[in-house]
Amino acid sequence: MSDTETIVAPPAPQRTPQSARTPKPPWIRVKAPTSEGYHRTRRLMREANLHTVCEEAACPNIGECWSQGHATVMILGEVCTRACSFCNVATGKPGHVDPFEPDNVALSIKKLGLTHVVVTSVDRDDLDDGGSGHFVKVIQRLRAEAPGTTIEVLTPDFLRKDGAIAAVVAAKPDVYNHNVETVPRLYPTIRPGARYFHSLRLLQEVKERDPMIFTKSGLMVGLGETKAEVLQVMDDMRSAEVDFLTIGQYLQPTPKHAHVDRFVTPEEFEELQRYAMGKGFLLAACSPLTRSSYHAGDDFARLKAARAAALA
Repeated sequence: MSDTETIVAPPAPQRTPQSARTPKPPWIRVKAPTSEGYHRTRRLMREANLHTVCEEAACPNIGECWSQGHATVMILGEVCTRACSFCNVATGKPGHVDPFEPDNVALSIKKLGLTHVVVTSVDRDDLDDGGSGHFVKVIQRLRAEAPGTTIEVLTPDFLRKDGAIAAVVAAKPDVYNHNVETVPRLYPTIRPGARYFHSLRLLQEVKERDPMIFTKSGLMVGLGETKAEVLQVMDDMRSAEVDFLTIGQYLQPTPKHAHVDRFVTPEEFEELQRYAMGKGFLLAACSPLTRSSYHAGDDFARLKAARAAALA
């Protein structure tokens, strides 16, 4: 494909809440979770009263990840103050922040014996610091209870929350992830509460404050973006010194959410990965089922190896 070709077909009419979703192609289907490992992880999360983005966002990889004892913990409650049209997390007025959550997270991760953990959250625009202080407490408790576990945070944008990014960076997570989610042209309909260039600036600020923290960001495709737009986002990310890029297929959670413009083929994902590596990312994961925290532990090891090779 040339740079001017579209990676997606022309936009289809917006579906009504009652209309059927686009059938999934064979390469996007996954088996229902049934393993003992899956049920053990689920049980542990329930006992600790923890939420996971795996469940709240209806991730298709939950069976595989939970069967291996991997889970992405979602802190600061299960209700988001934003209403992004791609996201299945509940929207509304959040409750109080659980002061015991940092301890519960740390003890659960210790019990699971994870070597790498991903901690994310809902948007908390209602809090003065956007929830950044809670992220800091979770990181600190993880360091105390599970010192052998590397920590990846996947934060909201902390829009208009002065000092929030600096506070999380100062807590020294091993990976700082923040997703731009889609191309800037689609922000008004897909991510209306966010600002594309603010998200880029967040990622750049992390690098400026601590160059040794790996930075990571992700995109969904299948929403109506063009190939040229995706390549421009890659260039923007590299200008912000982002180390690791993930690209996955958008899946419509319910008929009320943004519709799937089309399903991008595995071959096109492979092409996007070649472009990304050619643009200088230390690592790129591009496939239909790629999600921000999918295989995060293995990817962290690959990131370290890639950095070592680049510095050699």
